[in-house]
Amino acid sequence: MRTIICFILFAGSIQGMAQDSFNKYFTNKVLRFDFMLSGNSQKTIVYPVGMKEEPFWAGSKSEMADPFNYGNFKYEVFEDAGNTLIYSKGFCTLFQEWQTTAEAKIMERSYYEVATMPFPKNKIRFVLNMRQHNGTFIKIYETKIDPADYFIRREKPLNVGITKIYGEGDPEKSVDLAFIAEGYTAEEMGKFREDVKMMADALFDEAPYSEFKDKFNIWAVEAISLESGTDIPGEKIYVNTALNSSFYTFDIDRYLTTQDIKSVNDYAAVVPHDNIIVLINSTKYGGGGVYNYYSGATTGNSLSKIVFIHEFGHGFAGLADEYYSSSVAYDEFYPQNVEPWEPNITTMVNFESKWKKLIGKDTPVPTPAVEKYKDVTGLFEGGGYSAKGIFRPEMDCRMKSNNPKGYCSVCRNAVKEMIEFYTK
Repeated sequence: MRTIICFILFAGSIQGMAQDSFNKYFTNKVLRFDFMLSGNSQKTIVYPVGMKEEPFWAGSKSEMADPFNYGNFKYEVFEDAGNTLIYSKGFCTLFQEWQTTAEAKIMERSYYEVATMPFPKNKIRFVLNMRQHNGTFIKIYETKIDPADYFIRREKPLNVGITKIYGEGDPEKSVDLAFIAEGYTAEEMGKFREDVKMMADALFDEAPYSEFKDKFNIWAVEAISLESGTDIPGEKIYVNTALNSSFYTFDIDRYLTTQDIKSVNDYAAVVPHDNIIVLINSTKYGGGGVYNYYSGATTGNSLSKIVFIHEFGHGFAGLADEYYSSSVAYDEFYPQNVEPWEPNITTMVNFESKWKKLIGKDTPVPTPAVEKYKDVTGLFEGGGYSAKGIFRPEMDCRMKSNNPKGYCSVCRNAVKEMIEFYTK
């Protein structure tokens, strides 16, 4: 008993030290840095756009440095007076996905981007890094920021309806999810709130979210659109919506996204949030999810709840697609001589860093996709949009298809680790 008490006191002192560190460098507000990523398949250029103060920091105050090393980009915040890293975060963008398409080889484009961090008390150095094809990061942009700069906009957040669907937890110790309405008119906000509840209930029915229901705060942000639905360019359907979402991203009919990241973050800023979900008022099958960017899904399709769980796996936990037979716009998205950063696929370049220890001694490696090994953790070839050279943990998983009950064991572990990161 004495040992346990000592451990608890020690853990409490560590947590207190972490809190003191946050209070030394930051306030409870958010500094938002807006920028453009521009270029083509071979080059990336960063153009700063502006800065803004937002009212609610919802993230951890004890885990300020990102421990996962996920994402194709990451930003780091250093105190200007020294070289101490005081905050970091990994993320992905549609720009990087576009860079792997055939179009990026023949033309250039720009994508609006947003980086958020706790608002600093003193001058900082902001560094933006990009992951290279060999898996390492290089710096692509750096600037100094003075929190007293009068060019940091300190304007009121959008005047928009907010409903808390679930949760009573302290944002510092909870996962705060901002669900934003897309393609819902003013008369459809009741439907939107019901759709948020439907999706949240689907999430809490799924392991491991079901184990942590009391650790989530679910917010409904009532962004009003002039028209219902979303753009479907392939069917020549165009509607006026709050977030300008559209099917046919990269000319893939089921890929539903918005490139209006500025509006997405403007609406999300009205509530404390760790992750953003865009709910689209449509019956068409589709969605999209990008790590620490946002997740999106329609709400009126028979598979909407399943699609949402899949896309949220991307946006929240950095899970990779495990399918390899569906059409995609990417050209060699995962170089097979580099270990992917995502936790649920491997090229075997560094399998020790993945789920190798979870494979039983009687399970062959590679593992044949036969009934005997259904629901067994192994090494199944096919994943990451490639039938050869990339491997997944189980025969089927929510990140592979709409058929299984839920995530595989490796994906569940990755989601659980992310939840624990936000709730420590």
